[in-house]
Amino acid sequence: MLLKREFWEHRGGFLWGPLIAGAVAVIFTVLGVIGGSVLFNKYAVRDHDGINLEMTGDMARAGQIGDAALAGGLGIVCLVFVFVVFFYALGSLYDERKDRSILFWKSLPISDTQAVLSKLAWALLLAPLLAAAIGLAVGLVMWTLAWLAAVLNGFSGAGAIFTQAHPFRLLGELALSVPVYSLWALPTVGWLMLCSAWARAVPFVWAVVIPLLACVFVSFLDVMPGIEIPHRAIWYTVALRGLLSVVPGTWFLHDSFSEDAQQAAMKGTDALNQLDSASSLQVLATADLWIGAAIGAAMIFAAIHLRRWRDEG
Repeated sequence: MLLKREFWEHRGGFLWGPLIAGAVAVIFTVLGVIGGSVLFNKYAVRDHDGINLEMTGDMARAGQIGDAALAGGLGIVCLVFVFVVFFYALGSLYDERKDRSILFWKSLPISDTQAVLSKLAWALLLAPLLAAAIGLAVGLVMWTLAWLAAVLNGFSGAGAIFTQAHPFRLLGELALSVPVYSLWALPTVGWLMLCSAWARAVPFVWAVVIPLLACVFVSFLDVMPGIEIPHRAIWYTVALRGLLSVVPGTWFLHDSFSEDAQQAAMKGTDALNQLDSASSLQVLATADLWIGAAIGAAMIFAAIHLRRWRDEG
């Protein structure tokens, strides 16, 4: 019931936000296909056999187009999902006090632990799974549109967009990323929910603005003689692990990944060719992930107790 409640109350963010973003992406893809086809047919020079992909370029590049389309759909939905989860966690416990709906839920035989964990389940597991499903659907549509554009413009090897792509590799990496994401994002979600349970007003200021201003202030202390500030460690801990761990794939920025792997991960489709299927699991061997998860779990524990005694008025 609690999981259904969260979906009913936040259906706009969990479902309609990614769907609308995906629909907009598909619409722009269709417009791009139409516009590109018009320009291509206006300026292209072809013979009676059309344009053969084997003659004009490597067949593997056609597969990369398919990879880019599929990953593009996931990426667009993922961008919306990050904002949804961030602000959902930030307002999860504050909003129910603000509108006093907490009074109704506390009148039911539901513990604070159950209520908080239901919100945590949506932030770390159910919302990512729903976003991944929507992103895959959008990616499949964009993949098909890419193939259709090649067919309409006379590329005789257009089928390579399907046959030379790597959808199962992407699906495997995506499946491995979900449990890694749940652990990696726990400190950020825990911090946001803790601030949501604690703040009496403007939780965004307490959760985001004040920590970032503190980092800026500490960094400025470096101008003082005899003071050396570990800027990278501070900003990594506060900004990346503390506030941006809800962004999928940020674990590739960890030192355990080589520079080539980090660059490949940031290039989207190149990651499919340069990162093996177990790449996301590498971060499970780092203390960073487990220390962050432990701290996040402690903050969730604190949020549960704060919800128990915080004044609803």
